[in-house]
This record gives sequence, structure tokens and C-alpha cells, in this order.
Amino acid sequence: MTDSTKERQGRPLLKWCPVILVGLAIVVIPPPAGISPQGWRLLAIFAATIVGSIFQPVPGAAVVMLGVSAAALTGALPIAEALGGYADPIVWMVLAAFFISRGMVNTGLGRRVAFLFIRTLGKRSLGLGYALVCTDMLLAMVIPSNAARAGGVLFPVTRSLAEAYDSKPGATARRLGAFLICLVYQCEVIICAMFLTGQASNVLIAKFAQEVTGRTLSYSQWALAAIVPGIVSLLVVPQLIYRVFPPEIKHTPAAADFAREELKRMGAMSGGERLMLLTFLLVASLWMTSSLHGIHYAVVALLGICILLLSGVLKWDEMLGEKGAWDVFIWYGGLVRMAEALGEAGIMRQFAEAAAGFTAGWSWPPAMAALLFIYFYAHYGFASITAHVSAMYTPFLVVILAAGAPPYLALFSLATFSNLNASLTHYGTTPAPIYFGAGYVTQNTWWRLGLLTSLMNIPIWVVVGFVWWKILGLW
Repeated sequence: MTDSTKERQGRPLLKWCPVILVGLAIVVIPPPAGISPQGWRLLAIFAATIVGSIFQPVPGAAVVMLGVSAAALTGALPIAEALGGYADPIVWMVLAAFFISRGMVNTGLGRRVAFLFIRTLGKRSLGLGYALVCTDMLLAMVIPSNAARAGGVLFPVTRSLAEAYDSKPGATARRLGAFLICLVYQCEVIICAMFLTGQASNVLIAKFAQEVTGRTLSYSQWALAAIVPGIVSLLVVPQLIYRVFPPEIKHTPAAADFAREELKRMGAMSGGERLMLLTFLLVASLWMTSSLHGIHYAVVALLGICILLLSGVLKWDEMLGEKGAWDVFIWYGGLVRMAEALGEAGIMRQFAEAAAGFTAGWSWPPAMAALLFIYFYAHYGFASITAHVSAMYTPFLVVILAAGAPPYLALFSLATFSNLNASLTHYGTTPAPIYFGAGYVTQNTWWRLGLLTSLMNIPIWVVVGFVWWKILGLW
């Protein structure tokens, strides 16, 4: 056995160390007054699960499955409750929406939309970036998997465009590829913040917000609240990247020609594409009008799946083989129930009361500003939006509300910041490793641009967002 093989085999053991240490550190401390031993054990398991999701000694879904099993084995949760998250309709909505995204990729509709935008906007490098961003924004209205959108649809197109201009990792990266990679990713996290379906954890955020405040975050409410600050960010951030990290090639007339050739090669829309487009429009329309007909989001998503299955656009074997969807289903269902149980045990309330001491005596605006700042930049320590949200959204929301902030202002601010902060690192959300792994951008550059983008996004969403939410009567 070689030294490198031994090193690779030893790494998972090292990654288990912080997971085990965190769990044991909590278990050995006596539970505070008002917290049952079972609730305290659950906190230890939950904290270890979150740390495991960050260090990933095994894949994230496997970490959650181990956490769910540990909760049942130790008596922290009865088995029926430990598995209860998998019966949650929201979890099934996310699963179904992943399958809809598979239909978008299978039929080629996603690529067609991208090339239509590129043909129209792609004569300059900045316009080319905007074309890719417009594609992502359109797909985000229905596809809650940022990995499927940014990774499955946009990334291959982005890389192909860069290579068409002889821009590859290394000496020619700055010709075009590095610029497009950074622009698409930094705009992706903004789009994640703009829709309930922006990324998978947004429905989890909506669930936590309702549990704490009793107020719902519907698809239409989220989209209406985020549309103005989101569009401002999408207009400003590409301009920022263009100025601080410009491509060497400014004019890209060949990109429009490339798109025309690809569209010609694809030919007329197939029957599968037309059906996929109709299903896309139907699902989006039903989600946007849920207040009128009362059909649950999960039912709408399942309806879309049934249409695609019965029409043959999707095959059952393809759904079984959609590893990303089942991976999300496992970790999502497990985290949902553990987070709920922590709230029921009173642990989140006690954490909020302790954390409230940090801003005791402050009026709500500076208290909220300080807590949002801490919440945003804490994402440097998280390898996914879900892990961050599961660990911190509810307690920070409770603390901000305790400071006297208006409920919708508090929950929307945290909801959008939960997505925007993924801009910071090359592991902030699922597409980040895909784009960074392409090799066009160094880690130092990625982090520098992420920090600069955050310093632009935060004031936009605080100033423009707060004013817009005031106009909407949300506070």
C-alpha cells in the first residue's frame, strides 16, 4: 500500500474527529433547566450532524442518515418521529421538482432556452453573461435544484462558449472563461434568493419561518418580495465583475453564431420539448396562483411528474437513477424532523434567550443589522446552504424578533441572506465546486470576488429590499 493511498484512507478518520468531539462535548455537559435529557441528546446528535455535513467524512446524506439512526437508537426521538420528516409534503415537493429538472435536461429544452438568449444578447462578453443569467432565472421559477440548473444546464454551455474562444484553464483562462465562470456563479446565488424554488433549502426556510412566526411564505409572496432587489443585484453584480475581473475578449460575435448553429443542429422543437414547456408553464402557474385554488405546492409538483411519466418524457428507471434527487430526499427529510424536534424541546428558545443578551438594550434596527452581519459571514464555516439554515435560521430569527423587528422583515432578510452568503466561498452551495473545479479561477480570486460581491449585495438587499418591502406593506 502506497503512502498516498494510506493518506487518502486516513482522511475520513480525521474528518470524523470534529464530528465526534462536538457530539461528546455537548453530551457530557448537564442539560440546562427546562431541557430534558432526551432533548439534550438530540441537540448533541443534531450538532454532530451539522458538523458532519461541513466536514463530510461520508457524503452529506449518509451523515444525516447516521444522525437519524442515532436519534432513534439513543431514544432522543421515537423511531416514528425520527423518520417523520420523510412524510413531510415539502420534502416530496423537492423530490418531485428534481425529477422535473431531469425532464428539462432530457428533452434539451434548457439548452434551447440558453441558446435563444445567447443568440439575442451574446454579441459582447457582458451580454453573453447576461444571456446565461437570464436562462438561469427563467429555469429557477420551477427547478429548485441549483445543481441541476447551474451544473446540469448552464455549466456545459458556459464551458463550450469559453472553449469556442480558445479560453481554457491556465494561460488562456482570462480570455473569457474565468469571467463567465465567476459571473454565472455570483448571479446564481442571487437567483437562489429570488424564488421559493431558487434552491432546495428555500422551502425549508419557509417551513421554519412559519413555525416561528405563524406567517406563510408562499411562492408568489417570495417572488414579489425578491423581484426588485434581485433585479437590481443582477444588473449591478455583472457590471462589478466586468470592471474588477474583466475578460480579455470584450466582443463575442461568434457566440451568437455558435448559438445559431446549435439551434440549427437541434432543429424544431420536439414533441417532448413542447410537452415539457407546457408542464413547466402549468406548474409555475399553479404555484404562483396557490392562494386562489388552494392546491398544495407538493401536489402541483407531483401533478407535473405524473404528466411527464404518462407522456413518456420521463421513464421510471430514470427517476430511480436520479441520485441527486434521492440524496436530497434523505438529508432533507432527516434534517426537517430533527430541527422541528429541537424546537419542540425548547432548545431553540433557550439559545435565542442566551443570544439575545448580545444585543440587550439595543433598538431593533442596530440589533438586526449586527445579527444579519454575523449570520451572513458565518457561512464561511458551512459547506452548504442547508447546513447553515438548519443550524442557524430559527435561532437567529427568534433573536431578531425578540429585539422588536417586524416579522416579515426579519424572516425575509434571513431568507435572502441564507442564499446570498453562498457567494463567499468555492464550497458555499452545490454548484460552487462544479464551477471552481473547472480550473479557470484560483481560490484566492474566487474568495476575493465573493467578498466584493457580498459587499455589493448586502446594501442592495438592505436598502432597496427594505424600501420595496415597505411599499408592499410587509413592515
